[in-house]
Amino acid sequence: MRRKRGFCYPTAEDCVDKRLVKRRNGGNFTTATATVPGEQMLSRKKPRLSPESAGETDLFDFLPDDLVMSILCKLSSSASCPSDFINVLLTCKRLNGLGLHSLVLSKASQKTFAMKAKNWSDSAHRFLKHCADAGNVEAWYTLGMIRFYCLQNRGSGASLMAKAAISSHAPSLYSLAVIQFNGSGGSKNDKDLRAGVALCARAAFLGHIDALRELGHCLQDGYGVRQNVAEGRRFLVQANARELAAVLSNPNSGLNTRAWLPWNPHAHPNHRHASGPGCPLLSDFGCNVPAPEAHPASQFMAEWFASRGGIPGPGLRLCSHVGCGRPETRKHEFRRCSVCGAVNYCSRACQALDWKLRHKEECTPVERWVDEDGAVGVVEAGGDGNQNVVADS
Repeated sequence: MRRKRGFCYPTAEDCVDKRLVKRRNGGNFTTATATVPGEQMLSRKKPRLSPESAGETDLFDFLPDDLVMSILCKLSSSASCPSDFINVLLTCKRLNGLGLHSLVLSKASQKTFAMKAKNWSDSAHRFLKHCADAGNVEAWYTLGMIRFYCLQNRGSGASLMAKAAISSHAPSLYSLAVIQFNGSGGSKNDKDLRAGVALCARAAFLGHIDALRELGHCLQDGYGVRQNVAEGRRFLVQANARELAAVLSNPNSGLNTRAWLPWNPHAHPNHRHASGPGCPLLSDFGCNVPAPEAHPASQFMAEWFASRGGIPGPGLRLCSHVGCGRPETRKHEFRRCSVCGAVNYCSRACQALDWKLRHKEECTPVERWVDEDGAVGVVEAGGDGNQNVVADS
């Protein structure tokens, strides 16, 4: 209908206000929103999903946080490599937030921290620090070793290893014992042999194989403790027995009865290398068991210094045992073989392992050998290359 001036009256739809209207429909209230033509208004009430769209809902959002965190704790404690755990954190925002919870990080195993040295970055450092702040003992030890030897942050690294040692972490106790034996991070006068023996005895009590072997050699040689050859030999036999038991109880060792009973060095031409068929340390008992797997911290240090040419610093050397990775913190810190002078070791345990693994076949007596700085070492006549013969440089 038109007015006198020719304008049209507004229609009923144009006069409807933008309000929420409730209408009674048989006893049930239904909501409807009045809209202006050309505009779309949203209802104040959340629309219900149809049966067809309800089937497409992600049920993961309805899982309680406690259940998800329990699953993540199991994953972090059983991960075989860092990517098994990190890839889950990258899946979604919720998993990332729950995966970085202190309860989950405190359960992470040592293989969760088995990162490659070439992948080291600030983010990897932060991840290790988050795990250490959560109270993870393995993170304390791994980050402590990396800071002490690789990043040369001696105080922080020793402090982290000490925190792990207070929690009765056997590798940390043994590493602190090696530091005390060598006076690492200080001068030669900073050696504390009694403290090293005490830490080594504590780690040996907890069943650490290298600590048992180190303590046995200390007792045999009277190094830092009163000499007791019989007791030292007992510790060495116990270390060999524990090593054999650890290999036999490992379902992933791939060891069969026919493989470990005989030991024939001529049948295994590659036994000098760590990747060979086995470690001949138990050849005294007629056994050939696979070489023990190195700790992720030791593997990281070995890769770290290998990528830098195998030289930790001017005039410094690495431990010659391939499974160790420890570098010198000052010149002539490690003991050198008194027969050939070509190898050096951070501890008697590493020296005994490397002697059986490869050096027994390579050690050649020489009359004189010269240090890097020109110092001359003299070998007494009649040296038989015994594995206990080690000279301080």
